Amino acid sequence: MFFLIKFQFNTMVFLIRTFDIYFALIGMIITSPLILFAMLISFYDTKSPFFYQTRVGKKMQPFTLIKFRTMPIESPSLASHLICGSSVSKFGYFLRKTKLDELPQLWNVLKGDMSLVGPRPNLFNQEELICARDALDVYNVRPGITGLSQIKVIDMSTPTLLAKTDAEMISTMSVANYFKYIFLTMAGKGQGDRIRR
Repeated sequence: MFFLIKFQFNTMVFLIRTFDIYFALIGMIITSPLILFAMLISFYDTKSPFFYQTRVGKKMQPFTLIKFRTMPIESPSLASHLICGSSVSKFGYFLRKTKLDELPQLWNVLKGDMSLVGPRPNLFNQEELICARDALDVYNVRPGITGLSQIKVIDMSTPTLLAKTDAEMISTMSVANYFKYIFLTMAGKGQGDRIRR
């Protein structure tokens, strides 16, 4: 019985990773005009279109997350819920509102740092969230671009609730739920880590 469960789990992990690679690659191709547009405007807006930040990945290993820059270069490295909305540029706010700032993370997905669906990756200075997630084995999976917490509009300001919701998503993960979270995000959900102006 144990081997059957492990086989089913490994099969699901393989399928999801396959979907990640396929959809990330297709997504980068389809959205390449948007990526180029956002890159050019972001360069004009901040003089440095890409934002790189070290985040906590699977097995608590560090990885470099990439997004379009939406704030000045000298802005402090903080979680989204701690960022003052006024520090985000007008174009940066548009990028965040439309989730276009997330497009470069498709590269993180291709590299294997992230999945399309998973817990949003946190910073290493978010100690309370790290403890809560570690206690519930949330770091056993790749972090993601979207997931159940984002659909439920739960951000990192409530670390215990966020960790429990992440653990719930992981324990109930299936191919059907994987597509469900992606479709709901594309339909306008997935605002759990938004910045309020």
